[in-house]
Amino acid sequence: MTATSGTDDLIGALDGASLSRFHLRAALVSGMGFFTDAYDLFVIGVASGLIKADWHLGTAQLATLNATMLGAAFLGAIVAGRLADLIGRKKVYWLVAAVMTVAAIGSALAPSFWVLIGFRFLLGLGVGGDYPVSAVLMSEYSNSADRGRLVGLVFSTQALGLLVGPLVALGLLGAGTPVGLTWRLLLAFGAIPAATVIYLRRRMPESPRFQVQVLGRGAEAEAQMHAISGGQVRAAGTVGERRRAGLRAFLARPRLLAVLAGTAGSWFLLDYAYYGNTISTPQILKLIAPSASVMDAIGIQLAIFAAAALPGYLLGIARIDRIGHRRLQLAGFAMMAACFAVIAIVPGMTTAVLPFVLVYGLSYFFTEFGPNMTRS
Repeated sequence: MTATSGTDDLIGALDGASLSRFHLRAALVSGMGFFTDAYDLFVIGVASGLIKADWHLGTAQLATLNATMLGAAFLGAIVAGRLADLIGRKKVYWLVAAVMTVAAIGSALAPSFWVLIGFRFLLGLGVGGDYPVSAVLMSEYSNSADRGRLVGLVFSTQALGLLVGPLVALGLLGAGTPVGLTWRLLLAFGAIPAATVIYLRRRMPESPRFQVQVLGRGAEAEAQMHAISGGQVRAAGTVGERRRAGLRAFLARPRLLAVLAGTAGSWFLLDYAYYGNTISTPQILKLIAPSASVMDAIGIQLAIFAAAALPGYLLGIARIDRIGHRRLQLAGFAMMAACFAVIAIVPGMTTAVLPFVLVYGLSYFFTEFGPNMTRS
């Protein structure tokens, strides 16, 4: 058997393996990272209002606080994505979790605004690095039949990150915790799942596809996957070495560049609306309902995420492989655009709380039952 056919046998064995405990374990480990990412990114929307009151921040400072982590995440994704192709997914996988742990603790203990900005920037680098690596690793561990559902399951843990932040805030404020302590505890909580992820990720094997196609360690990859999958993944013959084309060769192929532009472009368009809206939701609700208290605004935000975002994720997991990734993404974008158009065009939508919340919530449902489930 040739080296290439042996390599193809292992890739084929990975694609053809039945759903196993290993796949679910990989989804749990990657999902823990996505939960941490979502919590750390979106909790600032809740915490920033409390920080504003505690430190008497101006509008420009508040905007800087909300935007810092998103800008850093952009840089983190570029750097960590490239590192993952050079030194391996696993090393980057636990390294970014360590960065998130340190940065979350540093954010909670920050003595001043600019120190907080520095730690939020560092946290953004970690979160940005985690996003692509978690999604890629889950995809590379997965079999063909369940890949969409498994990757979707990983993304669905974002819903938990969306929900936990407002829940913790309401619990702390409801218990009479001072505002200054509440926001610090909210930021510190992000270190707990991140630290857990460090341990879990160090116990996961390197991506078998990366080992075979980049490192040329086919035999080692086959042995690891055979052991960890309970014997389900095993190549039919000796696995040889075959290195795939590098980044320069990839960028020289117009068709692949077009695919990259299409997928990256759709992700950019989604994130422009999704992350901007989610982080700013407390401020948006305050404009819609100026008389609402801080706890009322947090409660409305929690209701939107629980009644719209979470069901969208769950339905997406159940239907993604039947509807198809491209079709689901296009339908989701279309419905998001319709919801935002209604908010912008229909008179009174930005002054009546209930109609606004219903349409705004519907946009979240189709974000999750759509592009946020299919972008990987």
